Amino acid sequence: MIDANMSLQELKKQYEKLKKKYNLPTFSELNEDFEIEKLQERDTDTLSREIRRAMADRNLVYLRFVEMFQNPSQAPMFFLALVKGFDLDNKQLLDELYLDLGKFELKSIGLDNEYDEKKDVEFIKKFYKEWQQVKEKFGKFLKALEKSWEKKVEKKEKGYLG
Repeated sequence: MIDANMSLQELKKQYEKLKKKYNLPTFSELNEDFEIEKLQERDTDTLSREIRRAMADRNLVYLRFVEMFQNPSQAPMFFLALVKGFDLDNKQLLDELYLDLGKFELKSIGLDNEYDEKKDVEFIKKFYKEWQQVKEKFGKFLKALEKSWEKKVEKKEKGYLG
């Protein structure tokens, strides 16, 4: 059992056991992408579930961000301004991200329904591997957003007569 007052080193030891048993990514790899070090604050007997949930939480943040662009009708003005600068390539990349993120959201919800350590670790391995591709796509998407924003700022600066 992992108690709520556990140190980071104790969490790493617990993770190392799980890693060896199931050939998982390193603690630092998962921590860099999903901040699993925060799990030291939790009391659990199911470390694999908590790791999967930390990963799913990060996925959900990205999914909600992408959804704001997919359906900007209720989005803040900031998102609407960015959407106006989208081209077909950006929309296609956005669709790919949405499908990737949605797939993992559904899978994680299904795993929450019934605990199974083996299924959780399979999710962790597969999700971590595919997350690297999602991060790359997301990076491209963010660069496109930055370019869109810069064009908007340049246009605004040129049009200012103040």
